[in-house]
Amino acid sequence: MPRQLGELEDTVMTRVWQWNRPVTVREVLEDLQQERSIAYTTVMTVMDNLHQKGWVRREVDGRAYRYTAVSTRAAYAAALMNEAWAQSDNPAAALVAFFGMMSAEQREALRDAMRVVAPTFPEPAGNGSDGTTAADEAPSESGR
Repeated sequence: MPRQLGELEDTVMTRVWQWNRPVTVREVLEDLQQERSIAYTTVMTVMDNLHQKGWVRREVDGRAYRYTAVSTRAAYAAALMNEAWAQSDNPAAALVAFFGMMSAEQREALRDAMRVVAPTFPEPAGNGSDGTTAADEAPSESGR
């Protein structure tokens, strides 16, 4: 995964993701100038950096480039979460702590997401369709 976006990179990528179409440096510049004073060359450098890092692809359009996002904001967020989780020395504890930080709306979004992906998860080895494991079905030593 490419490294986390810097503040200005994220601001620029937010526009590219929201607009969901090829954009020019000039379009991004004009939108950013509604919020802050920023130079054309600064935006051009940021967009070139995003291209070099693999966040956007670009195509020549006359004397300018048109930039398009390579992936979605959701994919970026998922990659950040996955990287943070992978760096934990106790992934289960990290997930429990993360879930504990979630708002009710976020927990509901998690439930919705699990309903979408749950059918694609394979059944754990040894689990029957009724949730029993081979150990649950084996007779105990005293039952023999």
